[in-house]
This record gives sequence, structure tokens and C-alpha cells, in this order.
Amino acid sequence: MESVEVGRATLRKVTLRLVPFLGLLYFVNYLDRVNIGFAGPNGMKAELGLSETVFGFASGIFFLGYLVLEVPSNLALHRFGARRWIARILVTWGVIASAMAFVPNGTTLIVLRFLLGVAEAGFFPGILLYLTYWFPQQQRARIVALFMTAVPISTALGATLSSLVLQWGNGVFGLTGWRFMFLVEGVPSLILAVVTWWYLTDRPEQARWLEPHERQWLATELAAEDEQRSVSGHWTVRKALTSPRILGLALVYAGIVYGLYALGFFLPTIINGFQQQYGTHYSVIQRGLINAVPYVIGAVVMVRWSRHGDRTGERVWHVALPALVGGLAIPVTLYLGDPFGAMVAVTVCAVGVLAALPTFWALPSTFLSGAAAAGGIALINSIGNISGFAAPYVTGWLKDWTGSQRAGLWVVGVCMVASALGALAMRNATRERVR
Repeated sequence: MESVEVGRATLRKVTLRLVPFLGLLYFVNYLDRVNIGFAGPNGMKAELGLSETVFGFASGIFFLGYLVLEVPSNLALHRFGARRWIARILVTWGVIASAMAFVPNGTTLIVLRFLLGVAEAGFFPGILLYLTYWFPQQQRARIVALFMTAVPISTALGATLSSLVLQWGNGVFGLTGWRFMFLVEGVPSLILAVVTWWYLTDRPEQARWLEPHERQWLATELAAEDEQRSVSGHWTVRKALTSPRILGLALVYAGIVYGLYALGFFLPTIINGFQQQYGTHYSVIQRGLINAVPYVIGAVVMVRWSRHGDRTGERVWHVALPALVGGLAIPVTLYLGDPFGAMVAVTVCAVGVLAALPTFWALPSTFLSGAAAAGGIALINSIGNISGFAAPYVTGWLKDWTGSQRAGLWVVGVCMVASALGALAMRNATRERVR
């Protein structure tokens, strides 16, 4: 009984110490990644003369840069420690994110977006790996969900924040609103790099903010899990990078991420199109607030759904069901005659995407640890995020080709349904490990 109380107290301390701060880092990270979606329809495309295809390419090429260094970056984090490596990532991405305020043309924009992806490579899988150093398997879906609320919060709060900066920053330093937004939103990562260097602790054994018996309990608990994984089958880095199971998980993740980034980059444009489609008019601030609604609701559902997954111990259906519902909901948007109904369908899709993600990331850590976890998690994220390139590019190209967002939204639905079916097809391959 005493051990149970020590465990609860320890995990409570670790959660309060790490999760809010890591969530703040991811908030800033995700905002810098997708704020191009707000810049596009608010002056950037017109000023730089970008077609929808070029805008989609510039949005998505970030992920090709991300792909290049994802696995090496995560292995470096495992070797050198999260504190140093995450601080380095924050500095490089902050400099490049702010430099986007001064792009003269579409070519420079594409180059900087690619370099931004290179700079951010390893950040998200690095955080996921870092959480495995601090939390036992049974709590990970809930913890990842709490950390990943930064995605809907960044999109919800960030939509309003970016809209305010766009509107109020127009003319400051002689910059147009979208340029001022890029400049301002790149600065927080530089400040947080300094904080990260002094605030984060690499491993539980080094945590002076825990009592000695709490450090001992956590280290023993995590070591026991590592030992159990070793008994059930040792995973090397090479095995993790070549396993069909890892490839299968990456493809499932790719379909979910396709929906996430298609919405993230083009929802502001879709909402802007409501004015012509339904004969309505919204101010910049109103469009930002409308964009926030699906993500606010999604954040609440995401946390509750992941807690249910941790409590029941079931993982596969907790990934497949929300992906299936979200995938079936998004094409419904095409056949609704008013903006309220369309936003309900978009909200259901956003909820499906967000609810599937935390439990998905609880799957690879059931059989990976150490350097294998660093490589495997990074590879899944790297391959999966090819969808981050494909989603905005394909969506923009289909919009240019057809003159409508409909074809792009159909592709979103198909990809998410395919992910749900893929997760179910892998059920036998993951059941034993999850149990």
C-alpha cells in the first residue's frame, strides 16, 4: 500500500513538473509549423503571387525537411540528453521561423519552410521518447494526450492569436500583418531554449526535485518494464528500423496525420470560402474564433478517450474507432447547405483525428525501449509525416484542378478510413504486446 502511495505521489510530481512545460514547447512548435495556414488567405498568397498548388507545396515541404533528419536527431537526443538537444532544436527553428517574415517570393518561402523542417526534426518524437523515460506504460496514453492538447490549444488559441497579430501588427516596423506574425511568433522558441537548458532533467535518477525514495521507485518501475520487454524479445535499433510492424504502424499514423494537416493548413481557407459559398461575412477575428471551435472540443474528447484507453488497457480500437468516425464525417461537409452544419461535420473529423493520436503513440512503446525506441518512434513519425507534405500539396492541387475543396476533403476521408482499417488489420500483431 505504501508503494502505491509513493507511486501516485511521484507520478503526480513528474506530471506537474514536465507535462505543462513540454506542452508549452509543443504549443509554440505547432504554431510556428502551421501559422502559414493563417498567413496564406490573409495577404501572403496575394503579395507573393502564390497559386493554391504552390501554397500547398510550401506548406508541405516542411515535412520533407523533417523527414531528412528525424531518425538521426532522435538518436542524438538519446545519446546527448533531452535538455541539450531540445534546447538546440528550439534555437534553430526560432531563427528560421522569424526569418520567414522577410521572404521576397515563393521560392524563398519554399526554401525556408524546408529548412524549418530540418531545424524541427526530432522535436516531437524526441518528446515522446523523453516521456518514456519518466512514465510507466500504463499511464502513457493519458500523459501523451495531456501533452498533445498543445495541438488543439495551439490551433484554437493560436488561430485567435494569429488573427489578432495579423490585424494589429499590420504596418508595425513597416511590415504587412502576415510578415509581422511570422516575426513575432518565432521569438518565443528562442526564449524557451534558455529555459529548457536549465529546467529539464534528463533522467529520473538526476531529478533533485524528487525525494530519494521517489527517484528510487520510479527508476525501479521503469527498469522492470525494460526487463520485461527484453524477456519478451530484444529490439535493436536495426530491427526497429527494418521491422514490418514499425512500417505498418507508420502507415496507420500517416492516414491520421493526413487528416490533421489537411485541416490544419486549409481549414482557415475553407472558412474563408464560406463567405462566397453561403453568402456570409466574417471579420479576421471571427474567422479565427470559428477555426478554434473544432479543436477546443477535440481537446476535451482527446483527454477523456485516452484515459478510457489506459483504464481498459485496450489500444487498437481506441485508435481505429475515432479514425473511422472522423474519416466518415469529413465528406458529409460537402453536402450540407449551411456553415453551421458544415462546421459540425468538420468538428467531428477533428475530434476523430485528435482522439486517435495519443493512444496510437502508446502502441510502439509497448515493445520498444532505449535506442530502439528512439529509432522506431522517429521512423514512425518520419514516414507518417510524409502525409504532412502530401496533405496540403494534394489538397491545394485538387482545389486548383477542380475549383472546389470537395475532392480534397474526399481524400482526407479515404485516408482516415484506411488508417482505421489498417489498425484493425494489425490487431493480432499488437495484441500480445499491448496485453
